[in-house]
Amino acid sequence: MLSRVLTSAVVGIDAYLMEVEVDISKGLPAFTTVGLAEVSVRESKERVKAAIHNSGYKFPDDRITVNLAPANIKKDGTGFDLPIAMGILTAIGILPETEVDKFLMIGELSLDGRIKPVTGSLPMAIEAKRLGYHSILVPYDNRREASVVEGISVVGVKTLAEAVDYVRGEKDIQPELFDLSNVFNDNYLSESDFSEVAGQQHVKRALEIAAAGAHNLVMIGPPGSGKTMMAKRFAGIVPEMSFEEAIETTKIFSVAGLLEKDQALVTQRPFRSPHHTISDAGMIGGGNIPRPGEISLAHNGVLFLDELAEFKKPVLEALRQPLEDRRVTISRAAMSLTYPSGFMLIAALNPCPCGYHTHPEKACRCSLTQIEKYRNKISGPLLDRIDIHIDVPPVAFKDLRNAVAEESSASIRQRVIKARKHQARRFVHERILTNAQMKNRHLKKFCPIDSASARLLEVAVDKLHLSARAYNRVLKIARTIADLQGDETIGSDHIAEAVQYRSLDRNL
Repeated sequence: MLSRVLTSAVVGIDAYLMEVEVDISKGLPAFTTVGLAEVSVRESKERVKAAIHNSGYKFPDDRITVNLAPANIKKDGTGFDLPIAMGILTAIGILPETEVDKFLMIGELSLDGRIKPVTGSLPMAIEAKRLGYHSILVPYDNRREASVVEGISVVGVKTLAEAVDYVRGEKDIQPELFDLSNVFNDNYLSESDFSEVAGQQHVKRALEIAAAGAHNLVMIGPPGSGKTMMAKRFAGIVPEMSFEEAIETTKIFSVAGLLEKDQALVTQRPFRSPHHTISDAGMIGGGNIPRPGEISLAHNGVLFLDELAEFKKPVLEALRQPLEDRRVTISRAAMSLTYPSGFMLIAALNPCPCGYHTHPEKACRCSLTQIEKYRNKISGPLLDRIDIHIDVPPVAFKDLRNAVAEESSASIRQRVIKARKHQARRFVHERILTNAQMKNRHLKKFCPIDSASARLLEVAVDKLHLSARAYNRVLKIARTIADLQGDETIGSDHIAEAVQYRSLDRNL
C-alpha cells in the first residue's frame, strides 16, 4: 500500500514543494523515516502514532516507511506530522487518494490528535499558488497568516479527525477570508511622539532626513542627551509599509515563529533593538538549523543599536556586507541560505567610555588613549556605511522649560512621505525605492551638481579626507535634502548641510 501527500518545507524564507511518500508492507511492526530528516522529524512517528490512535483510527501493525522527497535536502521542524498521518490513513484506505492529492498540508500533531500551529504557513501558501494549487490545509491558528495570499483556498483545521472528515467531504469548513482593507488602517504612529522631545532641533532634522531617504544614522552624545528617546520615536515618522513589503516581512516573522496568534500580516515596520551582548549568530542569523537574525527581523524596518561601541567587534564588522547588499548569506556544509536584510540602521554612541568627553559642563575622566581605544571599536569601513553622523549635545534648561509645543511625529511624517513620493517617481524605472539604495550609476544620473556645489564638495573631501564611499553618501544625503524641500536639482546649500552630517569624519 503506497500513498503520497503534498506538503512544503522552507529554505531561507521561501518554501519549496515536498512529497511525503508512505509505504506500508507486511513484516514486523516498524516505523522508518528517510530523506535527511532531523531529530524533530524522526520523532514525529511517536506523535503520529498516538494522534491516529486517539483520533479513533487503527494504527497499522505493519512495516511503515516514510520518505521525504526530495531526499537530498535536510528537513527540520514539526510541520510534517499532519501530512505523514494523512499519508498513513490514505495508505490503509481511510482517505481516498484522489481527494488527498488536491491539497498541500502542514501541521504539528499533539498526542490527542489536536493540530498545533507551525512556522512557514505563509511561504507555503505563496508556493502553492505559484505551482497552481487551489487549496491548502493548515493549523487553525495559522489560517489568517496563510489567507493573506489571494487566489488560494485556506482551510484551518483543529484536529486530525476534522481534517480527515473535511477531505472525505463529510464536514464543511469555510475557507478563511482575508480583508485587506482593514489591515492598513492609520493606526501606524507610535504611542511615543516627537512632540515630547524638548529641543534638539538639529537632531530631529537629521532623523527626518534619515527617514525620508532610508539613510543609516548614528547619534553621538553624552548620557541623558535624548539619543535613545529620539531613536524610539523614529518609527513614528517613517512611511507605512506597502503590501509587498508587508508580505516579505511577514514571511520572515513566519519562518522565525514570531507571528502572534491569529496575526495575518505584519503591517508596522519592525523596530528591533538587540542588547549589546548579542552573538554573531543572533545578529546575522545562523545556528545548527539556520534561523533569521536581528538584521533580517528588521527587514523593511529599523535596527537600533544602543551603546554601539559596547557591541562585540566581530558582531559590528559582520554588519558591513549586509548594509551594502541588503541581504545576508549563511553557508553551512549541507546548505546555503539567504535572508533579506534591508534595514535602516539607527545607532547611539557615547563620545568616550565615561560619556562626557563633549559635555560642556561635566569633566571627562578618560585619557586620550582610552578615548582612542573606545572609538576604534568602530572601524572606519563601518562608519563609511553609515550615512549620517550627528552630534547630540545635552538639552539646555531653557529648552526643557520651553512652553512652546514641539512639532509632532505626524507633521514630520507628512514631509517624509512627500519626499518618498518624489523618489518613487524618480526611480519608477529603476530597481530601487529610496535614495539610500542608489549605486554609482544612479548618482551620475540623478545627482548632478553645478560648479559651485562641486567646489564646495571638493573642499569638504580635502579637509575631512572623505573616502569615495563617504563622498557618495554626501551626495545621497544632499539628494534627500533637496527632495524634502521639493527641489529637482541639488544646490550648494544642500551640499553644505549634507557635509555637516559627517561629524565623525571630522572628529576621528
